[in-house]
Order: sequence, then structure tokens, then C-alpha cells
Amino acid sequence: MRYIKGFYMGLGMFTAIPLPFHIWDEKLTPIMVATLPLIGLLIGSIWWGASELLLLLNAPTMIMSAILTVTPFFLAGFIHLDGYMDTSDALLSRRDMQERLHILKDPLVGAFAVVMLAILFLLQFAAMYTIVESGRYFAMIAVICTLSRACSALAVLALRHMEGSNYAAMLGQKSGLLHGIFVVIVAICVTALAAVCFGIVGLTVSLSVIVGYAAAMRVVYKAFDGVSGDLLGYSLVIGELCGLIALALLQGVLI
Repeated sequence: MRYIKGFYMGLGMFTAIPLPFHIWDEKLTPIMVATLPLIGLLIGSIWWGASELLLLLNAPTMIMSAILTVTPFFLAGFIHLDGYMDTSDALLSRRDMQERLHILKDPLVGAFAVVMLAILFLLQFAAMYTIVESGRYFAMIAVICTLSRACSALAVLALRHMEGSNYAAMLGQKSGLLHGIFVVIVAICVTALAAVCFGIVGLTVSLSVIVGYAAAMRVVYKAFDGVSGDLLGYSLVIGELCGLIALALLQGVLI
């Protein structure tokens, strides 16, 4: 029951999926974070389902690509995209630590955020267009979403938190280790399943998400001396973009 409740809490916090009611229990925060890969699987499955529906409706390639480009952001309620933009503003300002932290928390949108948003949508649309044009491996979308959120869960459970982070209350909780092990097992199982079902494509795309997320997190973790919700969102968006680009590139190389 506690795990179901934690998962339900995660749906309310990390998605825009309509729920009949909202619940919150601070003690179940570690469980909520540990269910992030399952939430990613749900979002990815809906995203994948949308692609299959559009194929069934014989939607034009350009329209289908545009819809699928923005689908994950709508499903997540733009929470990760907000973190991506805030972090881009602060990171690219190239100011000292205190000024970067100030920019990170500033609700105003800066020029760097707008530019990086445009670059993100350009690359994601191009990757999605290539994937749609090939018409194959749409199931890998669910894998990408699951692994990106598994990486986020591990970052929350294992890394030092910035002062004032929403997840700072989790520091020192002994249950973090067990939940971290669960997340690692889920990530390994998903990667193995992708490799079995889709061969080198599944394995390469899965590793691209993980490596892309890790690289992005390494940069922001060093720049801000810890993790926060915004930095997690930034790394998640980068990780998923890396997975989509890898899947698009493999369409022409190995398919």
C-alpha cells in the first residue's frame, strides 16, 4: 500500500495526468522518488501509444513529428522543461557561483533560456522526424523515458543536494540505499530487455540516454555544487534528447 501511495504521489508531482484526488505524505518521499522509472515507463508508453495512433490515422509525417516532439513535455506538465530553461540561463551566464544560484532561482526568462529552448526543439524535432520517417523502433520511446527518470532517481538518492533543494529533506535517510538498488535493478532490466528485443539499436540508445544524462549532470553538479529539481530537469531533457538523436542516427546506419 505504501508503494502504491508513493507511486500515486509521483504521478501528482511529476506528471500532468489528471488524478481524481491528491495525497501527500512526507515520509513516503523516498518511495515516490524510487517510482520515477515506473512513471517514466507510463509516460513513455503513452508517448509510444500516441505514435502508433498517429500511424494508424496515417497522419502526415511533419504533423506527426511535431506532435510527438511536444508530447512528453505536455505529459510531464513542462516541469522538466522549466528546469532545463532555468539551468541553461544560469549555466551559460558564466558568472560566479552566487550569481549563478541567483539566476537559477530567478523566475524571469533570460536570453540563454530562449536560445537553448529553440535548439532543443530543433534537435528533438529533427530526431523525431527521422524516426517517424523510418516508421520503426517506436517502442524505444518508452525505454528512453524510463531510463532518463531512473537516472534522475539515482541522482536524487545518491548525490549531494543544494541548499534549499526540494529534495534536501531526503538526506540522511537510511532507506535511500534500498530504493537506489531498486532503481538500478529496474534500469539494468530495461536496458537488457531493450538489447534483447532490438539488438544493437536497443543497447546503443539505452546507453546514450544514460551517458547523456550523466554528462549533463556532471556539468551542472560541478557548476552548482549539488543537485536540485531544476538541475534534474535539465539533465533529464538532455538525456532523452541524446536517446532520440541516437535512435535517429541508427535508422540510417544499421537499419
